[in-house]
Amino acid sequence: MNRIMKSVLLAGAAWSAASSMTMAQDAQSDEQTTVEDIVVTARRTEESVQTVPLAVSAFSGESLERRGAQQVLDLQGAVPNLNIVQGRGSSNATNIYIRGVGQPDALQTFDPAVGVYVDDVYYSRIRGTQFDLLDLERVEVLRGPQGTLYGKNTIGGALKLVSRRPGQEWRGRGSVAYGDYNMIDVQGAVSGPITDQLAFGLSALRSTRDGYVTNPVTGAEYNDKDSTAVRGTLAWDPADNLRIDIIADYSNDDAGLTVGQATNSLVGSSGQTIVAVPSPLPEYNFQTVVDPGLPNSTRLESRGISANIAWDISDSLTLRSITAYRKLNTDDYIDFDATAREVTSALVAVDQDQVSQEFQLNYTSGPISAVGGLYYLKENVDSHQEAYADDLLGALFLNSGFLRTVDDTLETTSKAVYANLTYSVTDQLRLSGGVRYTEEEKDYVRTTSTFFSALPAFNATFPFRPPVAEYDDTSVMLSADYQITPDVLAYARFAQGFKSGGYNGRANSAAEATEYAPETADTYEIGVKTTSMDGRLRLNGTVFQTNYQDFQARVSGLETDPITNLPVAVLSVINAGELKINGAELEMIAQPYPAFTMDAQIGLLNAEYDTFRDARFTAFNGSRAFQTPAFSPKWTVRYGMQYVLDLDGGSNFTFGGAVRYRSSMALAVDNTPVNSDVQLPGVFQDGYLLYDARIVWNDPTDRYSVGVYGQNLSDEVYKTDAQEFSSVGGIRTAYYGAPQTVMVKATVRY
Repeated sequence: MNRIMKSVLLAGAAWSAASSMTMAQDAQSDEQTTVEDIVVTARRTEESVQTVPLAVSAFSGESLERRGAQQVLDLQGAVPNLNIVQGRGSSNATNIYIRGVGQPDALQTFDPAVGVYVDDVYYSRIRGTQFDLLDLERVEVLRGPQGTLYGKNTIGGALKLVSRRPGQEWRGRGSVAYGDYNMIDVQGAVSGPITDQLAFGLSALRSTRDGYVTNPVTGAEYNDKDSTAVRGTLAWDPADNLRIDIIADYSNDDAGLTVGQATNSLVGSSGQTIVAVPSPLPEYNFQTVVDPGLPNSTRLESRGISANIAWDISDSLTLRSITAYRKLNTDDYIDFDATAREVTSALVAVDQDQVSQEFQLNYTSGPISAVGGLYYLKENVDSHQEAYADDLLGALFLNSGFLRTVDDTLETTSKAVYANLTYSVTDQLRLSGGVRYTEEEKDYVRTTSTFFSALPAFNATFPFRPPVAEYDDTSVMLSADYQITPDVLAYARFAQGFKSGGYNGRANSAAEATEYAPETADTYEIGVKTTSMDGRLRLNGTVFQTNYQDFQARVSGLETDPITNLPVAVLSVINAGELKINGAELEMIAQPYPAFTMDAQIGLLNAEYDTFRDARFTAFNGSRAFQTPAFSPKWTVRYGMQYVLDLDGGSNFTFGGAVRYRSSMALAVDNTPVNSDVQLPGVFQDGYLLYDARIVWNDPTDRYSVGVYGQNLSDEVYKTDAQEFSSVGGIRTAYYGAPQTVMVKATVRY
């Protein structure tokens, strides 16, 4: 255990001991308070987070606002064993891993491994999921497979955002924030009645920030923000037993390039050095010179509409219908090599739309509670890609106008039927079981064309029209929970997850045009949820083991082109083998007296390859199981506290802070050279600490507040993701978290 981890755990032990002493001393206090209890729908029915027999972290909209959270990325550290960061080379994609299971690649043929849901509507792409937290009721993070209850591809877990439903009381909120890098964030939300049965809600935001990465030659800025979003809701209750919600949303992201740092020297196809990078690599100074011919743009536009209807057929039976349509368009420019040379840069333009329909029956009567339903999703993705690589093919062909284009279409149809039942054997013991059957079809068409003015014989068009891929899966869930006391719940759970297969969306030749099979995961979990000290202390713990099979790995290599006799990249997707993942999680929140709150989230993760087959690793008998699984740090730790200082006249100051620790981790699946066990340092991040703090003034009515919020106050330089294309010029580009930022925010509520 390294020195940083020891310091964090020692600090945590001292903090926990101090909190226990404080609570013991305050046990006889006349003034009682309790920690916030949140009602969640993790099992598609309303339950207290403390009675749900699975690992779920929940945050109310108010608690997120108190922390100064602006985006879903601000959940990083607040959930054990969750890794949620901006996707590699993209301003609009989200890389989400839960317990070592995820999918970091935004390519349209890769399905996400963590399901993202907004108001129960599934988002099929990891693009367009870097949400601003706008007028939310709550956020739920479900850890582990959720395959029997949720739409598709929840093999790693689910991230649920639930917007606030308008009601018969007027409600409004507005905020203005200004911070480092000329950050300006303006948000507003209003809701209220139109008639006794109909209410409306409208929320909007405009958020901009200059880039924190600059080009020292041109002064251009990258890694900026330029977002606009609006959401409208109609809540109609035409009868006591009928509720209809119509939600429409629109967002536009028009940020510049997301760039990082080249971590190694880049070489051309004939072995010439294109860009020399010093070794050891100097600390990143947030300055990057990028390809001068590349537009500084990563535009994304997203919109959708949904209808959620709930009909109480009887006191015990409710029928729900969730209908949704979504559309997404991107024009995303990416400088993969993060240098002034055109080793590999690209345009990725995607037009995606999806239609989904879910019918759900909820039944509760006596000892039985059941949820069952039908699910349908139809998704169409059209993509146009252009790859520019003038400097890659050697001195003879410099500035030769090398261009490779890809035009493809993917049509996915997913159908499922599911049922989950809970039976209360006694007042204390519940048994639950669930099953889901899924069928998916993927129809894929692709055309790859190469244009090379210096060597016309190299030009070619490669059409690829494979048979329609068909996949099916049956996932089950079994759990038992026992309410030992009114404040202590123990449970055991077995759950399966499934993520469908597909076709390699980077195939440039017949050898690469391969189909890969689905992934599956089996997770065993034991947990306990406790509330004590008259509701002022909540302590939840979980241990788990996951068998993750046939995981889909993008790997790269080289082969000799028969025309040019030059080595060319081969980018493949393989079902590489199996991971064994086990770990533990601890969540604690304590409020020893009304003014003082403490919380902690600790995750321990041990992820290892049991099998990772790769025939190129001949020195290791065709295995690379010695490698480190990506985005699976051994430790994720956060300690936080908040103190409210009351002032004369009724106003108060809130002082809050947190320390976050993440141990060393790999940032790419390919993290050693081919046929070598030497780690590539550019795609690893050592353990690091981050410090956050806030000071907020609230007026006596709690309608007005002004706060100062700081993140990464020690100005730590740390990597969050990496782009690994070693077979393409040796590209290994690291992307970094934001440097120190401070903002001032004023909020009005009524």
